[in-house]
Amino acid sequence: MQVQLGYSQFGRIQRYSAAVSDRIYILELDGMEQSAVDLDDPTNLVFDYVRRIGDLIDRMPPGPLRVLHVGGAAMSLPRYVAATRPRSAQIVLEPNEIVIAQVRVEAPLPRRSGIKVRPIDGLAGIRPIRDGCQDLVILDAFANAEVPDELTSAEFLQDVQRVLRPGGVFVANVVDHSPFERVRALLALVGPKCRRRPRAIHAEGASGPATYWWQVVSASARPPRWSTASSPGVQ
Repeated sequence: MQVQLGYSQFGRIQRYSAAVSDRIYILELDGMEQSAVDLDDPTNLVFDYVRRIGDLIDRMPPGPLRVLHVGGAAMSLPRYVAATRPRSAQIVLEPNEIVIAQVRVEAPLPRRSGIKVRPIDGLAGIRPIRDGCQDLVILDAFANAEVPDELTSAEFLQDVQRVLRPGGVFVANVVDHSPFERVRALLALVGPKCRRRPRAIHAEGASGPATYWWQVVSASARPPRWSTASSPGVQ
């Protein structure tokens, strides 16, 4: 079943229930699947790149986290953190108010989840966040099926560094294709701020005029304290 919800300044919005389960909520924007949420089990991360970010989250020290999500859509990762790390304080920056309203109706967040959704873009929304208060910043935002240029700019990355606590982690999902110029540019900006070399991990690819890959980039200004428990896909 597929239902067209309408249009916003960000493009056409659709949602549908996948054939594998009528409880998998998938949000599509401009022909690109933005989020997939298992309404019965938020720890079931459907998309490969999201699962890889989940694996990284699992390696962080036990207990609640303070997380800033730049980009929300149907909020797969905020739900995952709320389920696996109760009492976490999370902020989601999502500028598309139509998406926010529709998700609240069709795939509402659990009560007392600790997730606060702010209808604002990432560049403007990160500015009022206080210094050194976040354990994790996740960039997973798209406009017209691409990560907005301002969210891979030096200005934005300076704010990411500012809001992260010592040892905090920045994770970015960047869609790119060979020779991966956008990922290389992002690594060049992030690298000088890190004691350890940032990592880019290939996730699932999508075929079209070219083969595009979801690249998960992780970086930290100081070596992060990882949990001793291992997780698939993260070393």
